[in-house]
Amino acid sequence: DVRECITSPMAAGTSVGSAVSQSRSEDEETAAMRRAANQAFSGAGLIPKRRSSSSSCLTPPLTMVIAPSSVPKRMKKNKQPLQITKDLGRWKPTDDLLLINAVLQTTDLTSVHLGVKFSCRFTLREIKERWYALLYDPVISKLAWQAMRQLHPEAIAAIQSKALFSQAEETLLSKITSSSQPKMEIFQDLLNKHPSVFYPSRTAKSLLIHWQLLKQHYLLEDQSVQPLPKGEQVLNFSDAEQVVDDAKLKDSRDEVLEHELMMADRHQKREIRQLEQELPRWQVLVDSITGMNSPDFDNQTLAALRGRMVRYLMRSREITLGRATKDKQIDVDLSLEGPAWKISRKQGIIKLKNNGDFFIANEGRRPIYIDGRPVLSGNKWKLNNNSVMEIAGLRFVFLINQDLISLIKAEAAKMNQP
Repeated sequence: DVRECITSPMAAGTSVGSAVSQSRSEDEETAAMRRAANQAFSGAGLIPKRRSSSSSCLTPPLTMVIAPSSVPKRMKKNKQPLQITKDLGRWKPTDDLLLINAVLQTTDLTSVHLGVKFSCRFTLREIKERWYALLYDPVISKLAWQAMRQLHPEAIAAIQSKALFSQAEETLLSKITSSSQPKMEIFQDLLNKHPSVFYPSRTAKSLLIHWQLLKQHYLLEDQSVQPLPKGEQVLNFSDAEQVVDDAKLKDSRDEVLEHELMMADRHQKREIRQLEQELPRWQVLVDSITGMNSPDFDNQTLAALRGRMVRYLMRSREITLGRATKDKQIDVDLSLEGPAWKISRKQGIIKLKNNGDFFIANEGRRPIYIDGRPVLSGNKWKLNNNSVMEIAGLRFVFLINQDLISLIKAEAAKMNQP
């Protein structure tokens, strides 16, 4: 009977693998634990038998679910444990399935606590309480059984792939020598020869990975851990401190720091190259007006758009004006002069023709007033020297560099001569 096998470990608070008396050997305790678990979780015949060529013993199920204990039809409400509500909130069906598979593999709740990654960080006491509840509490057992039956087959397969390795499985794997280079066929042959030992979802690849892990930690049969030196051979802290060369510590290279410095230097050079490429694109120079009589033009400025606060210098044959935003950059940002929320992001374009005339094209929704005359959207207007431009309450004076324009006209005339 399940209760006869596990009542003593419950009262003592020890692992499930402990048996009724201390005189029982460890093998008998493990056998009792496995027998108790199989009796508790195979009552309804829902646990399939292990694949076997000559054996028919039970193993952790391929689609593990709990067979609920018989629930009395008449149960008083005050007899229900207070732990039910708490467990329903933390223990998920996947956690229950992980717990059952791990216990059947190791028969040791301490190993389950150390080796299984649940959805929550359960303490060893919580794991023990949940295991005993699945064994003895009819309400929790029934609810857990119903929830696990609703799990998707892919979720079940994922849980089975995380099943802990039993001692019998590791014993077979440890017989493969560390000096060998086993191929996948060796582990597939192990699965074929020992179907009753290995968990049903094991594959040759999973056995190879676990064998490599055993080899890494010197757990194979032909491996042994070298003992620590004894007596005077033990190196204490003061001896180790004397051996350390301070000069080497100072000259040691910090590869992480060097990598960060290299990345920062590369980023700065990229920014410099980007600025150099953008220099020809700078078409407008913005100056603040201080009230002093400074010259409006130099030998590179074609025209200027002068406001109350700033002055925009036109240094290319075509510029755009409007309201700059984060995702839209233009040549003349009118918001530098004053409130520009009524101005379109691309309000207009000012062009210099080959004959030396300036024209403005309105591409915004609001009209542009030139000397009091409205230029509607889609229309063009010629700009003269000292033309007054007004856009959404912002007023500017358009000034033309007559000397430079005269030179441009002269050059154009020479080019047109036969």
